[in-house]
Amino acid sequence: MYTHTTVLLEEAVNMLDIKPDGIYVDATTGGGGHSSLILSKLTTGHLYCFDQDEYAFTRAKEKLEAVGKNYTFVAANFVDIKKELAKFGVDHIDGILYDLGVSSFQLDIQERGFSYKLDAPLDMRMNQRQEFSAYQLVNQYSFEELSQVLYRYGEEPFSKLIARRIEEVRKTKPIETTLELVEVIKSALPAKVLRQKGHPAKQTFQALRIAVNDELRVFEDSLLDALDMLNPNGRAVVITFHSLEDRICKTIFKEKSTVFIPKGVPMIIKEEAPFELITKKPMLPSENEILLNNRSHSAKMRVLKKR
Repeated sequence: MYTHTTVLLEEAVNMLDIKPDGIYVDATTGGGGHSSLILSKLTTGHLYCFDQDEYAFTRAKEKLEAVGKNYTFVAANFVDIKKELAKFGVDHIDGILYDLGVSSFQLDIQERGFSYKLDAPLDMRMNQRQEFSAYQLVNQYSFEELSQVLYRYGEEPFSKLIARRIEEVRKTKPIETTLELVEVIKSALPAKVLRQKGHPAKQTFQALRIAVNDELRVFEDSLLDALDMLNPNGRAVVITFHSLEDRICKTIFKEKSTVFIPKGVPMIIKEEAPFELITKKPMLPSENEILLNNRSHSAKMRVLKKR
């Protein structure tokens, strides 16, 4: 059985400031850690659990059933939050949680092709019904498109070297598996880089996963819609795991919690911003949590409240 340890579990749910009769959304249900704790705090309220990975629901159901019945699984990408919740007559919510980390069971299930440590077909699809996978990206994107993906989404300083090597290798035969790709990446990098700490394929695999699942655009669109749906005093809690996600969250939260004042125009500020920033700086996992779950080390949590 593949396990998943929920990051910032108590901290995230506490920051939602749960009302027992409220309507809440877990946008990234995963193994159900956050969802089950949210559900335990509801009486007449309801929880909507989003995930496009059908396997996640089989894992989460066991936890949720042990806590309560007032929840609904929504098998959809959280970018469709407004459309999907409208099907249940819901147009306003009291809180939403995003945990943007890849679930441990997705990384650890070999055939899903997320891991650079396990050999599997190049896949990386969160939604298994989706046709486009890492195989198509690696074998069909041009050199320019590949290098852009690796640099933009993986912040890979050797993106052009890796993209050029991929282009050369696939002329002979397609790159079909994760470990084949790892070897291609290694063959593209200077020896001094290979001697450095950390896996040489980590940033490339991150970039491919983000691109295959269109994660950054989807997150930005979904977060804006979710904030629009929040009731007064409702909260959005976001846990990110790399700088690109965190930058999007930080920017949106700042814009929503700031009153725009034209530079050089003297004026008395009477209006309040529609949202209040609860976390001036991101909350981080404790040293003890990092010790117990190393995958939590890069997590950052930000919280915004509707006035």
